[in-house]
Amino acid sequence: MSNAAAVPTASPFLAACRGEAPAHTPVWFMRQAGRSLPEYKQVREGTTMLEACSTPELVTEITMQPVRRYGVDAAIFFSDIVVPLAAIGVDVKIVPGVGPVVAEPFRTEDDVKRLRNLDPCDVPYITEAIGLLVKELGDTPLIGFAGAPFTLASYLIEGGPSRDHAKTKALMKSRPEIWHGIASRLAAICGEFLRVQVEAGAQAVQLFDSWAGALSEADYRRFALPHSTAALMGVAQSVPRIHFGVGTGHLLEAMTETGAEVLGIDYRIPLDSVTRRFAAKRLPDKVLQGNLDPAMLFAEDDALIAETDAVLEAAKGAKGHIFNLGHGVLPETDPAKLKLVVDHVHEVTAR
Repeated sequence: MSNAAAVPTASPFLAACRGEAPAHTPVWFMRQAGRSLPEYKQVREGTTMLEACSTPELVTEITMQPVRRYGVDAAIFFSDIVVPLAAIGVDVKIVPGVGPVVAEPFRTEDDVKRLRNLDPCDVPYITEAIGLLVKELGDTPLIGFAGAPFTLASYLIEGGPSRDHAKTKALMKSRPEIWHGIASRLAAICGEFLRVQVEAGAQAVQLFDSWAGALSEADYRRFALPHSTAALMGVAQSVPRIHFGVGTGHLLEAMTETGAEVLGIDYRIPLDSVTRRFAAKRLPDKVLQGNLDPAMLFAEDDALIAETDAVLEAAKGAKGHIFNLGHGVLPETDPAKLKLVVDHVHEVTAR
């Protein structure tokens, strides 16, 4: 049974997701759980990423750390996009300084069959961790997340991170039936991974597409959009859904068609230009999330506040706004800068 009722509707984050007027503009940060926090580095010492993601007590502690330190309006579940792949038996490792590495890449019809469906019994630690978190978070909502099918497929096909995604694009065009076989199975896995998190008590979800920006709009619509839409359908009508992609300014109109209620915008495009584009094309209003450049957290305080205010100003024409970065927190970020941003946004947007 879902624990969704545990979070009151007064949550500024949930109100903003619905396009309502929150008490203040809510703030959370992608990759707020981990990386830059000294307390994170301390508790992670001696454990691999996948070990940490499958240890409920550790997941709970890491997820809570930025909530305690910054007073953000939402927690993001500490996990990794390849967790569901590892759970179904894919030989994937997260190599420090490199990223996910797949021992046997997926490029043939037989490889498609290696992707079985995810069963909730494969990830009992997810359900346990979220149960612990919901109790500890109280009024602060928890965001579940998953990697989008295109990004996961890219890792599987390339065998690891790639700058040009050459093998992925070649497979898409040369053997589209294999591509869609891989991507459709990943969509089912992603959708189930999101559903498990929601059933355990997550109040919202984010589908994160790291590499979709490498596609043209035509290729995105043909090879990625149907599968992201299918993944998000798994939790339709139950919780707000956020969709975010890196370098996807040229894809935003297409991304609205996934059905996500909230669209994450990376730092390369001003929020007001997104609103104008959608209005000009008579697209439905979307709540926007973003989009401070993560590099601005290294600027002097006055410059950082000015950039933060510019994002807030650019968001005024949107249906709703959730303040975030235009990508994840960089590892060397000073936590005091993030606290400064949270406090400032809360203060200047208080209603």
